Amino acid sequence: MASTVTFRLAKPRATAPADAADLEPAWIRRVLVSVTLGFLVLFLFLPLAAVFVEALRKGVSVYLATFLQSDTLAAIRLTLLTAAIAVPLNVVFGVAAAWAIAKFEFPGKSVLTTLIDLPFAVSPVVSGLIYVLLFGAQGWFGPWLSEHHVKIIFAVPGIVLATIFVTFPFVARELIPLMQAQGSDEEQAAIMLGASGWQTFRRVTLPNVKWGLLYGVILCNARAMGEFGAVSVVSGHVRGMTNTVPLQVEILYNEYNFVGAFATASLLALLALATLGIKSFIEWRTQRDTAAA
Repeated sequence: MASTVTFRLAKPRATAPADAADLEPAWIRRVLVSVTLGFLVLFLFLPLAAVFVEALRKGVSVYLATFLQSDTLAAIRLTLLTAAIAVPLNVVFGVAAAWAIAKFEFPGKSVLTTLIDLPFAVSPVVSGLIYVLLFGAQGWFGPWLSEHHVKIIFAVPGIVLATIFVTFPFVARELIPLMQAQGSDEEQAAIMLGASGWQTFRRVTLPNVKWGLLYGVILCNARAMGEFGAVSVVSGHVRGMTNTVPLQVEILYNEYNFVGAFATASLLALLALATLGIKSFIEWRTQRDTAAA
């Protein structure tokens, strides 16, 4: 019996798509890069350079003398104190919220996720007015607070509360997508092997999110130390008592003490530069750890 031979046409081998950037004309790439660099120079580098030039306009000695003034030192101490209280509390909230949203299913999960973003949508001035409405002399709890000699508005507690409100999304928003991408397989395996909840968090969850957590802490700290709108509403601008560094910059500028204002503002500029540097380092470490994994 004659055998039949079947020939099959081989399918053409799929080729990797060309890089989209290589398909664009060279002049488009040059224009986009030029526009990006132009915006960076105009809106980032020049303002930062102007701050330091004005701060050092009368010499280093005058620049350093600004930080020895009692009001400026009090503003720096209050800013550090506010950040030292607000950031750890936001870390606790951010980790708990991210863990709950990423690892569990429960009623109201979508509502909680939306509420975390609320400070991004509300103006800082409005958030400050909310606390005045609650704890001010004519607010909902104002009479009761006055009877018990508790002062929140125009005092340190009000500044801390306003700062916590405007900064609490930063840690949670960094951790939620990271935990969701990692899933819960490792945590479930650890629990099945007999690990407690705390051991699972400390030895499994925390090492996996450490760089995202650090990034969120840095952003939260930068915003806490640089917050102006909400703090301005609840502080009362009491010299040496309720002025933070941003408020002190405004006062010095309104008094035409331009060198002092820009010298104090340079602290916030240095904080921004340090934040960018640490951010770049964290991104590099994250990419390296991902490549190693």
